[in-house]
Amino acid sequence: LGMATASGALPALSGQASEEQEEIIKVRVKEEDHIWDQGSCLQRNLSHIREFSRQRFRQFCYQETPGPREALSQLRKLCYQWLSPEIHTKEQILELLVLEQFLTILPEELQAWVREHNPESGEEAVTVLEDLERELDEPRQQ
Repeated sequence: LGMATASGALPALSGQASEEQEEIIKVRVKEEDHIWDQGSCLQRNLSHIREFSRQRFRQFCYQETPGPREALSQLRKLCYQWLSPEIHTKEQILELLVLEQFLTILPEELQAWVREHNPESGEEAVTVLEDLERELDEPRQQ
């Protein structure tokens, strides 16, 4: 949905719309502008939610449950929240698992640096690391 269509809807509707509806429309247009301007903002929020789910899945403790059946059920739920099989393809899920393992094998300080950039894939993580390497190399070359 382009901004033109969202903004174009305003004048046409404001004639017959009540003030309340007008306010809703203005807010929607503002929201769409916001998403339009900061599509990455939405991405970042999704990344944070996914990262939180991943941590809960990985740090889940057997002692927190009354028994093995509940523990397994809870783990399934946490894994589902993390990998979202209802919206991710098999390839995307594999990429998330590979990305997690890639971050795990990095030295701690690099891991922290890459995680701050919320990479969505292994490729993005590698790009972040390569950019960092370039930044560190530049002063030496000058």
